[in-house]
Amino acid sequence: MAKKTKLKSIRTSAPRDARKEDYKDHLDKILVELEELQNLLYAEGKHSILVIIQGMDASGKDGLTRDVFTSMNPQGVNVYSFKEPTPQELSHDFLWRVHKQVPAKGMIEVFNRSHYEDILVTRVHRMIDDKLAKSRMIAINDFERMLVNHNNTHILKFYLHISHDEQMKRLEERMEKPQKMWKYNADDLVESALWSEYQKYYEEMIDNCNEIPWQVIPADQNWYKSYLVAKSLRDLMKSLKMKYPGMKKVKKL
Repeated sequence: MAKKTKLKSIRTSAPRDARKEDYKDHLDKILVELEELQNLLYAEGKHSILVIIQGMDASGKDGLTRDVFTSMNPQGVNVYSFKEPTPQELSHDFLWRVHKQVPAKGMIEVFNRSHYEDILVTRVHRMIDDKLAKSRMIAINDFERMLVNHNNTHILKFYLHISHDEQMKRLEERMEKPQKMWKYNADDLVESALWSEYQKYYEEMIDNCNEIPWQVIPADQNWYKSYLVAKSLRDLMKSLKMKYPGMKKVKKL
């Protein structure tokens, strides 16, 4: 029987001997590689990459997207943030709005929150029961398998693992620092009070939707989090053994 995930037992911070300056240097070098690899991905047009980012409020999803993906050509990268479903979206199956956003060949798509909200928020707030949640997990596994097998999509899934203390610190900063006040939402504190419930359902998500494995990323320090995600993306793209296509043949009239 597979060992169940216990987020409490997984560290949320960088190793004690990790030096911020070193990891920022490593990140800068990886970003240079990613710029070239993304250009190659776009030019070859054979693969697509879907990056799924999940995490509690203030875990650094927006900052991660900025730190890792803005160094690439914006023609080849899309970022989509899933909000509360609209009435039209709710009138369809829960994956309908997701399928429209998956990447075409040659593209990188970043999901800032994703279809996994439909087995997280919905369970914490008792919008769906366990039976429906488990049915949705099966559908998610099938959906991701289809993307991999039928569109040559490579999926990276990151759970940004922040401590409750660090989350509260960051939420408080949103009330105090002018440059962060625009992010303040009173509901964030309500959701934070449900920390234990969220952790429980995140653990079930990681254990039951793991055909494409989740990477649990320590997120208390942004510089370490961004390095780990960038490295994982770089390693994936290098493994694809991509090549630039040659000149297109001109058709004779």
